[in-house]
Parts: sequence; structure tokens; C-alpha cells
Amino acid sequence: MLYINDSCREPYWNLAAEEYLLKNFNEPVFRLWRNSNSIIIGHYQNALAEINTQYVKEYGIKVVRRLTGGGAVFHDLGNLNFTFIEERIPGEDTSA
Repeated sequence: MLYINDSCREPYWNLAAEEYLLKNFNEPVFRLWRNSNSIIIGHYQNALAEINTQYVKEYGIKVVRRLTGGGAVFHDLGNLNFTFIEERIPGEDTSA
């Protein structure tokens, strides 16, 4: 298993790195990472409906869309994010 303790706090980099690892590595990955102030939006969400654009602009909060679905979440240096990427078994049902 590849273990990554990523010290980058840039949310654009961190979400791009997560997608890169998912699409380009065949071995299992465990990654720890943190973001500076940012709102992370799920793949299918309407960003304008989820955020207060005036507040985001005023406080310089970055808004980043992630590869996966789910709700909008706020990240700051007080939370630790983790990523597990496992090898998918060909023919395995992942709909559950």
C-alpha cells in the first residue's frame, strides 16, 4: 500500500491529486491531507445554490468540486481528510 502524508494545504491541488491517484495508480493508496479554508462541492450539486457567494468572496474561501457525489462541506486546517483507494476486482458489483 502506498502511504501519502500530503503537506499541501491547497484545495485545488488536493482534489486534483486525489483524482490523479484514483485514475493512475493500480496499487492501494492511503492518503492523509488537509485544506485551507474551502468549500468542497459534490459532483452533482449546484454550487450557486449551496454557497453564499458574497461571503465566499469577502473571506477568500475557495470553492472546489470533487469527483464524487454527496453534500457540500467546509474544510479548514482543523480537520484531517483521508483517502482510501483500493483495487477494484474485475466484474465486482460496486452498486451496494
